[in-house]
Amino acid sequence: MASSSPVRHAWKVLLALLLVTAGLFGINALGVYGFGKSSWAPELALDLQGGTQIILGAVTEDGADPTQEQLDQAAAIIRQRVDASGVAEADIATEGGRNIVVQIPGNADAETRERIQASAQLEFRPVIVSTAPATEFTGEDGNTTPYPSPDSSANAVPTPEPTDASDPAWITEKLQAELLAYDCSDPQNDPSNAPEDEPLITCDAAGTAKFILGPMELSGDAIDDATSGRDPQSGAWTVQLTLDTEGTEVFGNISQRLYQNKLASQSPRDQFAFVLDGAVISAPQMNGVILNGKPSISGSFTQETAETLADQLKYGALPLSFTTVSSDTVSATLGTQQLQIGLIAGLIGLALVAVYSLLSYRALGTVIIASIAVMAVLTYIIICILAWRLGFRLSLAGVAGLIVAIGFTADSFIVYFERIRDELRDGKSITSAVEDGWGRAKRTIYISKSINILAAVVLYILADSTVKGFAFTLGLTTLIDVFIFVIFTHPVMQILARTRFFGGGHKLSGLAPDVLGAVYHTRSQYREVSSGSVGRAAKNTRSRAEADRRQTIAERKRAAVLTADNTTDAGSEGDR
Repeated sequence: MASSSPVRHAWKVLLALLLVTAGLFGINALGVYGFGKSSWAPELALDLQGGTQIILGAVTEDGADPTQEQLDQAAAIIRQRVDASGVAEADIATEGGRNIVVQIPGNADAETRERIQASAQLEFRPVIVSTAPATEFTGEDGNTTPYPSPDSSANAVPTPEPTDASDPAWITEKLQAELLAYDCSDPQNDPSNAPEDEPLITCDAAGTAKFILGPMELSGDAIDDATSGRDPQSGAWTVQLTLDTEGTEVFGNISQRLYQNKLASQSPRDQFAFVLDGAVISAPQMNGVILNGKPSISGSFTQETAETLADQLKYGALPLSFTTVSSDTVSATLGTQQLQIGLIAGLIGLALVAVYSLLSYRALGTVIIASIAVMAVLTYIIICILAWRLGFRLSLAGVAGLIVAIGFTADSFIVYFERIRDELRDGKSITSAVEDGWGRAKRTIYISKSINILAAVVLYILADSTVKGFAFTLGLTTLIDVFIFVIFTHPVMQILARTRFFGGGHKLSGLAPDVLGAVYHTRSQYREVSSGSVGRAAKNTRSRAEADRRQTIAERKRAAVLTADNTTDAGSEGDR
């Protein structure tokens, strides 16, 4: 009864693997048939599929060419924006001293284009006049207030000199007339190059509200981080900001002023606008004094709009302004022929591993082949899911990572099987050898796979974008390899060890003790050769020679010492 317990456990583990696999296929099926955003085939990267090319031209205030350092910094920030939108394997480079070329796999959607093209400097400006409702501004307490309405006091006769950036004294009769005549849909109205120390007339990104904003008080450089998430109290989507040291101090003073305006019912002068590319992307209301540099923006956000705003705030601090020079479709740089060559190379590698496994381990090699097959299925469906959820796209470098993973995967099984064989050579039964070999092999495999994962992570962080696909697939397959090793290979071996073919030590099983030279009880004490036919004695002699050949140097020395002691003892007995 006790011997069948490992078998029952093994079947339970294999059932869990089946449920996990079914769950992954169910998730992808939901994306395919439920949301219409996934596919049963992996998405291909720019080098294999082609995509969209957007050329951004740098704009400076004096018309001079930007420095290469400014272009490089802007390209790095645009790359962060593209990565944050879920697009993988994008190619971003500087060109001609003024342009940044962005190439995205597939057809870029409107949201991704907006993130890339919203490339001016991010500014924080107080709201003086608003002609439409705005979002809300909350502190960390999560409290919200109703949307504010325009304040007629903002159009009062201006004082000679403004006392702060929110002072209505900035509004002149000319500025009022310009606000009334301002058309948000007129492309000639371009507020992106407005002076930082003067008021600004602009609209929100949707063109449904007009603003008069005070001078800039903070730039996007003050934002260290911006994330989106749900408010723990209300469950609504919010955007959380983290400001640097200087920004925390400046924003603390601003929040005190705007909160006092709120208490005095001086709306909309209790609002603070985030201006990107000259447009207001959000104009929240100050709902408390925030001195810790961690304000939270709340409003009628969805998950998508909250994530987009967080990305715009986090990656909006570009050192230059840009205009879109062109937006075109580009063809694949390598194409399907190179993909086919890569797949053929993978199949050849898989076939060689299968042949080697069968020649070296006989029927036991089928376990290696089955494990690789299960790993291939899981890897394929996971890549499909990642394409849907994270925008992952398979490049030729990623295909190379999958091919290399075949050898790494086979290496894990070889370590395990050799440990089992070592236990058999020590005279253990096959069932005991499987369990003891597992205990010794898993530590070695965990250590080696940890090194592989660490190397993949370092390569992904430090390498060029063209190599990131290789590092990603290598790390992914390494994790799946360990998973398969634990939840498939070992349970299968537990079951096979109790079958007549494998457990009985058939010569073709790969676990035959006689073939492995298991003719001694311990590493220093050989079994006695029984009297019998000459053929059996000759066979035992060959088996003993095989065992001698497989001994380590320390084992041979120990056996020699014991043999010498036995000879000495026999001589002494003869003298007596």
